[in-house]
Amino acid sequence: MTGLSEGSSGAPPWKQSNRMKAASLVALVVLMASLCLLSIAIGTRDVSWGEITAALQGHVNSIGEAAVAMRIPRTLLAAIAGSALGLAGAILQGVTRNPLADPGILGINMGASLAVVIGLAWFGMSMANAYVWTAIFGAAVTAVFVYTIGSMGRGGATPLKLALAGAATSVALSSFTIAVVLPRNDIAGSVRSWQIGGVGGATFDSIQLVIPFLVVGFVISLLSARKLNTLALGDDLAAGLGEKVALARASAGIGAILLCGATTAVCGPIGFVGLVVPHLCRLLVGVDHRWLLPFSALSGASLLLLADVVGRIIARPSELEVGVVTAFIGAPFFIWIVRRQRVRDL
Repeated sequence: MTGLSEGSSGAPPWKQSNRMKAASLVALVVLMASLCLLSIAIGTRDVSWGEITAALQGHVNSIGEAAVAMRIPRTLLAAIAGSALGLAGAILQGVTRNPLADPGILGINMGASLAVVIGLAWFGMSMANAYVWTAIFGAAVTAVFVYTIGSMGRGGATPLKLALAGAATSVALSSFTIAVVLPRNDIAGSVRSWQIGGVGGATFDSIQLVIPFLVVGFVISLLSARKLNTLALGDDLAAGLGEKVALARASAGIGAILLCGATTAVCGPIGFVGLVVPHLCRLLVGVDHRWLLPFSALSGASLLLLADVVGRIIARPSELEVGVVTAFIGAPFFIWIVRRQRVRDL
């Protein structure tokens, strides 16, 4: 009986596990598509399915169709930004071997934000593409700075030192940003609104501007999966297996920097997505980055879409920015994850 029951499955356990992961990935795609439809359908103005269908076909003959047409780029940006932040969080946690790492805690988002604010206040930056390049530059400088500080002393770049260096840098950069904005009443209002983090002002032009950077970031990040699996074994063992540790870290880090910088340029700094999503996905699919990275991207998109929809519902007739909602969703969820016994295995 035992032999028959074991053989009846027709496949080894790891094959069954991969099938389940593939099925879960498809389910995530369906969930994300459903949330996209909800995002298009729900807003401050009620619209009919006929108006939604007409707007998706390019018609804007009524107020309802025009409202739906404005929600389409917002929905697209929420999905793209969420997937970028979720993927960047998984990459940073893999590079630093620190489950608490994310673009916010390591100060990368705040570095991108400060660079954009300095460009606006001191250099009169107005070109749209300049925002993206400046944000990526700020993210890169901050990442290098945090990693350098965290690498000093005995033991090199330990997870604890990186987290402390990132948290301290983030606080310092936030203070610098306030100091730069305070004397400039002409830009203070728009900068404060942008710093909350949101997708409400999305346009196809702004999305088209950051797409090339995000595509490169996605490709580099996904191609780093095997290297991250090797790095998870420890630097000495990874080097013994022939991995160039510094190059592997740098290449994966470049992918995360592109994703964080481009997303911050168009949305502002949005927190918690890159922290919570990789934890959840790791509990679902394990530590293999070949599965973890695509799961993190899809889950990040779903979380940000959900946060945007919730922000429109709970504050009608106005809206809550998505950055505020992700904090309310992410904080208790992260506490729940930390309290679970399985988090020790992360």
